[in-house]
Amino acid sequence: MKAASLKRKGKSVRFCGKTLRVFEPERLEGVKWKQGHFAQDAVGDWWLSLPIEVPVDESVAPLEKVGIDLGLKEIAVTSDDARCEKSRFYRGIEQKIAQAQRRGHRRKAKFLHRRAANRRKDALHKFSRQLVDQYQKIVVGDVSSTQLVKTRMAKSVLDAGWGMLRGFLQYKSQQAGRTFQIVNERYTSCTCSNCDSITGPRGVNGLHVRRWTCAACGVSHDRGLTPGSWTPTRGVRCERIRYIRIRSDWQRPGSTCAANWD
Repeated sequence: MKAASLKRKGKSVRFCGKTLRVFEPERLEGVKWKQGHFAQDAVGDWWLSLPIEVPVDESVAPLEKVGIDLGLKEIAVTSDDARCEKSRFYRGIEQKIAQAQRRGHRRKAKFLHRRAANRRKDALHKFSRQLVDQYQKIVVGDVSSTQLVKTRMAKSVLDAGWGMLRGFLQYKSQQAGRTFQIVNERYTSCTCSNCDSITGPRGVNGLHVRRWTCAACGVSHDRGLTPGSWTPTRGVRCERIRYIRIRSDWQRPGSTCAANWD
């Protein structure tokens, strides 16, 4: 669809002699679009999409860096103990969806699915915007949702929306001039952030242990907060290792090089 076929009319737009209502008309004030398209969702509603240019101002965040640990009890826990609580977007209305499907109410079931998706997207948008506005560098773990969906936790993993959150953080960081990095989070939940000892509960049997005490130094840890505390540290180490490999002809950290490890 070309821009000439779509014209403004007050707070609405006209296309082929029909008036289309716009939910947020203030976004179309003083802007121009070159093209657009109509899209139909699973419920059957039609939507008009118009790409417009929005100026973005890059600024310096008040805080330096933050690490994010993704989980199921809470969707995300940061190194500063900020939490994105899980609201059971799909799980909360799963029974209603099942009842609608058994009764043959396909449109109602699709409407409930859309409601869960919109609630999830809204919560992740707000949480990601809060982090981008506060921190200059954002580091998140590389937990793989594609591998966990093959287990018994598939519904909970998909309901959490880890991939969606990482995508929101990535594009919002690029627009705001932030640094976004994904690091390996292996052993972060069982590694002491005080003495670097791997003394925490490991394996499937240790998942139910939410708080543990380091056997080496005696510091108490929260299983949800510990990985978030370790994540930004691993992000810094990844940058230093990359610096050594580029500037020292792929020398190992233990060999002689001109990099500063302090």
